[in-house]
Amino acid sequence: MNEINFFAVLAAAFAAFVASLIWYFIFGKALAKSSIAFAEQKPEAWKMFVVVAQSLVLATVLAYIIGRTRADTLLGAVWVAVVLWIGLSAVQWLGSILWEKVPIKVAAIHAGDWLTKLVLIAAIVGIWH
Repeated sequence: MNEINFFAVLAAAFAAFVASLIWYFIFGKALAKSSIAFAEQKPEAWKMFVVVAQSLVLATVLAYIIGRTRADTLLGAVWVAVVLWIGLSAVQWLGSILWEKVPIKVAAIHAGDWLTKLVLIAAIVGIWH
């Protein structure tokens, strides 16, 4: 798994985008109750393009890391995603709870979204190498 499979990256980015849409559809009301900033947001079309770009960058970076670590099995790729989530996303949300007083519920909803995206991307890239 030395080279990045860009078809896998595109598929993983699209899947992560859709999963995130579903995630926030499910948890959006709870998030709105816990976050005034989220409740007051008015969705703008251009922001969806940014979210797609984020998914594409995340999928590319994760595919690169999976390739470099030679995690060439589904379990290995998912393990890389979980480790990255713990080391980056979970630590970030813990810091935001502690220092920025982000409500635990808000942080948990966002952290769950990131865990879902990372695992989904890793699974797709890991299987389709």
